[in-house]
Amino acid sequence: MFVYVGNPENAAKTTVPIIEPLEESPDGWVIINTFRDVPYDALTLLENILDPSHVAFTHHRTVGNRANATALGLEVIESGKQGFKGVWQQGIKPNQSGKLSTTFVAPCLMWHDINSERGRIITSVYATPIRKGECRLFARFPFKFSSKLPGLFIQLRPRWYYHIGQNGVLEDDQIFLHYQERYLAAKGGSYNFAKAFYLPTKADSFVFELRQWVNQYNAEPFPGESFPPIVPREKLLERYNSHTLNCASCRTALVNIQRLKLWCGIITVFALISTPVLSLFFHPRSIPVAVAETLTPLIFGVIWLLLNKIQKQFYSGRPIPLRNLPEKN
Repeated sequence: MFVYVGNPENAAKTTVPIIEPLEESPDGWVIINTFRDVPYDALTLLENILDPSHVAFTHHRTVGNRANATALGLEVIESGKQGFKGVWQQGIKPNQSGKLSTTFVAPCLMWHDINSERGRIITSVYATPIRKGECRLFARFPFKFSSKLPGLFIQLRPRWYYHIGQNGVLEDDQIFLHYQERYLAAKGGSYNFAKAFYLPTKADSFVFELRQWVNQYNAEPFPGESFPPIVPREKLLERYNSHTLNCASCRTALVNIQRLKLWCGIITVFALISTPVLSLFFHPRSIPVAVAETLTPLIFGVIWLLLNKIQKQFYSGRPIPLRNLPEKN
């Protein structure tokens, strides 16, 4: 559902912002959808997503790789009140070819479109303001491949599995974005962005254009309001209320995992306490009995531990991002 917040007389004349490539060629797409409430403004979210050059660094070992870091040449080719369009001179990955472009549809939608011979990948985000310092992200990841096999693999994996991974990607920069927008506000806000941040290269073109658009059209979502107090680190990484509780797929998966954990625990305990009983009916040195007494609690105990690890990921994110962990040799 979309809500028009301007003059009611203009609502009927205003079209709902759409992801144009999906409308132009609707067949053959495999789409992953997700959402989350994030602890920073909608403009901060858009600024972050519009900056592809940060992926190799911030999202190293999730969706990026430092080895692929390069000077991206981004160019704005069209700009106006309704948003802007831009093109990339090269991709994030080495030898990534094809047509690469970015579109911002004011005030809340953007997408990156990577269209090559091997397939087409779109990263799209609707940034919905909730209150000062908080917004709801609706993300869509459409894929179109020349072969049906990759799309089949995507469809076979459960939705909650993707949501856990996508939450992890969001949390790669969730903490410093929360602080970054407060730093910008302290330096004079969007109208002083060029002095608050050093944006000297073509890789900064889309971020620069977004801030210019905000200033030119007075597009701050909550003008004159101050940011709320800084949120504690553990709350910045909180997932249950910001996603799981309102996601049917993740909420159902969590309930099922909790049930499986309960049964694994029961079986493990029963296997351990049944050892003296079994010795009354079978020879103590019976190999099948010894194997059953050893393997049953071990297997179900390990399964319980794995389920417990997955369960935690529905409640909170990693305290240390993968990019900051020691590299494996």
